[in-house]
Amino acid sequence: MGTVRLGIIGYGTQGSTYATLIREGMVPGMSLGAVCDIDPAALARAAEADPGVPQYSDYHDLLTSGEADAVVTTIPHYLHPEVAMAAIGAGLHTMVDKPAGVYTSQVARLNEFAAAHPEVTFAVMFNQRANPLYQRIKEIVDAGEIGAIRRSNWIITTWWRPQGYYEQSAWRATWGGEGGGVLVNQVPHQLDLWQWICGVPRSVFSKVAYGFRRDIAVEDEVTALVDYGEGATGVLVTATHDIVGTDRFEILGDRGKIVVEGSKVATVTRLVKDEQDISKEMSMAEVSQLFRGGDNGTAQLFTTETLDYDRAWGAQHATVLENFAAHITDGTPLIAPGADGMNGVRLANAIHLSSWLGEEVPIDFDESVYLAELNKRIRDEGKYPEREA
Repeated sequence: MGTVRLGIIGYGTQGSTYATLIREGMVPGMSLGAVCDIDPAALARAAEADPGVPQYSDYHDLLTSGEADAVVTTIPHYLHPEVAMAAIGAGLHTMVDKPAGVYTSQVARLNEFAAAHPEVTFAVMFNQRANPLYQRIKEIVDAGEIGAIRRSNWIITTWWRPQGYYEQSAWRATWGGEGGGVLVNQVPHQLDLWQWICGVPRSVFSKVAYGFRRDIAVEDEVTALVDYGEGATGVLVTATHDIVGTDRFEILGDRGKIVVEGSKVATVTRLVKDEQDISKEMSMAEVSQLFRGGDNGTAQLFTTETLDYDRAWGAQHATVLENFAAHITDGTPLIAPGADGMNGVRLANAIHLSSWLGEEVPIDFDESVYLAELNKRIRDEGKYPEREA
């Protein structure tokens, strides 16, 4: 196969962005094969932007049209697994946008279905994995350059959304239509990166506020504490009502520390040896000199490096799409395999469930309990049908 023809299912903000990246030549090895949307106005915009590209109002018709070798799903979260399985079953390579689904049992079905069709490429759009800053940070952590992780903290409150944002669509910020708030809409990339770099936690305890500063049913304020075992912990704070916003990610290891500001610049501190060894070996005279800021203080204890990379608009999304095409054509390893979509959904579910039950929950929580709690909230809304396991 030469150029991979991509079918875009859902021509909204994200779908049209992918079409633009392809049109502008930012995705080598990929062309726009077809577009699908149930909204005639969206198809009209697509026709104006890419004249002659086949259009469909029913995704089943696109899947059987022969106009696409692969598809990307940019549709409401609940629909990702259903449409992705249909595409995989039709023999089309498939990428789902984030999140892979709303609750773990539906994502598990998708992953099992995809695993039964290994001839089809299955990926997820975790574009932040293509950010060279986070790629380098993962390399540093994986290589043990800051030692074993002891604590991580991510304050990511740069998701300010006014009330009008939630009122632009009836399904938005509802349990039955969207499946949650900031955890399923804004912060899935951070949930993925946090686990991609620091590992999957064992358990979660959370305090979550629903409709705290907005007239919505779902969460707009989250504080979650995760436990990795052996004393290692992590904290996530996120919200959609902080108009100033903070994005600060810290990873503390026993041989160093990484601090990321604004997802743009990182400071990497590497200790000369394990912090406990420094503590044991330092004399009180050396401690006094250190606290006084002596010339022979910190310079003998650690080195500091600053990481800063240029970022072009759309480059990370384009890189993931290019990688998707390359895996299809020549087997290049995927940046974000589709099965990895489970991690973020599972953590978001655990955070919800902990707050609903008022207790710490294991990361491998009982899915039936989560779904029952979710359906209770969908029932209370009275707008959408309950979900099945």
